[in-house]
Amino acid sequence: MALGGAVAIGAMTAIQARINGVLGVRVDDGIVAGLISFTVGLIVLIAVIPFIPSARAGVARLWSGVRERRIPFWMLLGGACGALTVSTQGLTAGVLGVSLFTVGVVAGQTLHGLILDRIGFGPAGVVAVTPGRVLGGALALAAVGISLSGDVLATAPLWMLLLPFAAGVGIAWQAATNGRLAQRVQSPMAATLTSFIAGTVALALAASVSVSIRGLPDALPAEPWLYLGGFLGFAYILLGAFIVGQTGVLLMGLGSVLGQLTTSVVIDLLWPAVSGPAPWQLIAMVVVAVASVVVAVPWRRRRR
Repeated sequence: MALGGAVAIGAMTAIQARINGVLGVRVDDGIVAGLISFTVGLIVLIAVIPFIPSARAGVARLWSGVRERRIPFWMLLGGACGALTVSTQGLTAGVLGVSLFTVGVVAGQTLHGLILDRIGFGPAGVVAVTPGRVLGGALALAAVGISLSGDVLATAPLWMLLLPFAAGVGIAWQAATNGRLAQRVQSPMAATLTSFIAGTVALALAASVSVSIRGLPDALPAEPWLYLGGFLGFAYILLGAFIVGQTGVLLMGLGSVLGQLTTSVVIDLLWPAVSGPAPWQLIAMVVVAVASVVVAVPWRRRRR
């Protein structure tokens, strides 16, 4: 069930990437699009929490822990990485396409998940490095190299290609941090609320800088579906806080990879972005899928 939830996280992430990417193009400001997405998710949480007794108790423990300094400040910053993710979606996914965006995210998420599991940062504790995990990380990097072939470097600036990788690193750290906080306050919902508050504050500051430099964004579109990214963000951050303690950071990331791979390719085939999916992009997705399987397969030493 935990792995199934991880696959659902990946599917929701891919759909959210396209929604926020289109919203970023429509308002001509990816950071503002990310702020809109996070604000919607925060409003949903504030509306839901009062009706869930365990969530109310978790928020009370969270407030008490922060006030008495029993909860370290870094545990409250998971939402900052979520802010990076949705901003990256708004800035790049609408141009690069969800497939290419996903390859970069998967590479960053896999490699950083491997590191976080090895040092025991996640709620699952220390997870040993195996040959399969190392090989899977190498394959993920190879997929990034494949995805940068063709005319991508000529048609897209380098920063637009690096941002998805940074977003993947942030997703792994956010999952580990939110999982640790959920354990501390005994409430994934309270941890999710903290993540959305931090992300909304970070995006509000970034959006104010963006507006001061670039000017006001274009008028907000009228289509309701362009504002569903916040609902999806609320759902997959909450789900991740539930299951990361059972799967570990890397394995949860790999489950989400399967969902991202399938959903992103389907989206780009049925609804192409500016560049549309290329054959080498599909090859890169296959390499990432192989990397996921290699990491997930248990490697045991032979007995002498």
